[in-house]
Amino acid sequence: MIFLDAAATTPVRREVLEAMWPYLTGEFGNPSSHHSLGESAAAALAGARASVARALGCRPGELTFTSGGTEADNLAIKGIALARQAADPRLKRILISAIEHPAVEESARYLERFHGFTVDVAPVDGTGLVTPEAFAGCLHPGTAVASVMYANNEVGTVQPVAALAALAHGLDIPFHTDAVQAAGWLPLDTKALGVDAMSISGHKLGAPKGCGVLFVRSRTRLEPLLHGGGQERGRRSGTENVAAAVGLATALTMAKAGQPERSGHVAALRDGFIAAVLAGVPGAVRTGHCSERLPSVASFCFPGTSGESVLLDLERQGVVCSSGSACAAGSDAPSPVLTAMGFPDAVAQTAVRFSFDATVTAGDLATAAEAVARAVAGVRSLGSA
Repeated sequence: MIFLDAAATTPVRREVLEAMWPYLTGEFGNPSSHHSLGESAAAALAGARASVARALGCRPGELTFTSGGTEADNLAIKGIALARQAADPRLKRILISAIEHPAVEESARYLERFHGFTVDVAPVDGTGLVTPEAFAGCLHPGTAVASVMYANNEVGTVQPVAALAALAHGLDIPFHTDAVQAAGWLPLDTKALGVDAMSISGHKLGAPKGCGVLFVRSRTRLEPLLHGGGQERGRRSGTENVAAAVGLATALTMAKAGQPERSGHVAALRDGFIAAVLAGVPGAVRTGHCSERLPSVASFCFPGTSGESVLLDLERQGVVCSSGSACAAGSDAPSPVLTAMGFPDAVAQTAVRFSFDATVTAGDLATAAEAVARAVAGVRSLGSA
């Protein structure tokens, strides 16, 4: 099997499992307990927090461990908006982009339905890019929080996050970015990016599913969503998953090591794969920005096919990939990301995404490109029969 769906999830790395193992076995204490087992767990949790802080260029106290990227996005959008609205009732707007992950979009829509907020949506161009001009045109003095993802999970387009954050700060608006897909491939220094909040998920990095972290800059107001024991400095109550925090910290530290070289290597393989698919499949359309894109994502539309049919044929040939976001799996509706980029519904329904981890080889991608040509030709021939 050639696994080209790393944007959905990645296998847990051996080093991560080994780091987690003690806290799944003998070191099983609750970090809130005041005895030796609890103190050992608390020390491990503090060490994990410090490691993540080093990787993100922030303070340990600015981090909240979560159950994943979805919870981190919810806490950022709802938590910042509600806290700012409580401090100033005139702040009743939320700004997101047209291609946000559902965890961000649905959080904003929840606030619209139940808390009286207005959701403003910054458009994207045909490559999936939120231009600074388009973003600035959507900013409003009453905006409580703005959120634009660092890199899109379907087409791979990378946003000019630092420039967008600076525009938001011009109106004293906190800026959040969903960096779930960017982690491991792009720089994550929170100071350089200028963001006030950033979400990361462990299972995109070689950590287990069900762990994540939210960075929130000091002095940024945040209303907790979970109440109870006051863990995570009161921002996320509930006994912490020490093993998961250790695993996430290990994976993030490993991902940062050699990131520029790894990203450059995989980007070159990606470009070769894109060229092979475009050459081998008549009418194929690359989606996403030509240069401002994740090293790990190549995405296409194949007009005259069904994306799901192409996926099934590819899996029969031993190539595993996706039609887009794993969070929309099973839906036959056209991708909202692609329709926001201007693709007609019929074309958007032909989308296929290939996403790689650092173990992918040129041979894997050459084999996959040949399989794509066969799959698309086969589906088109069946459709015309």
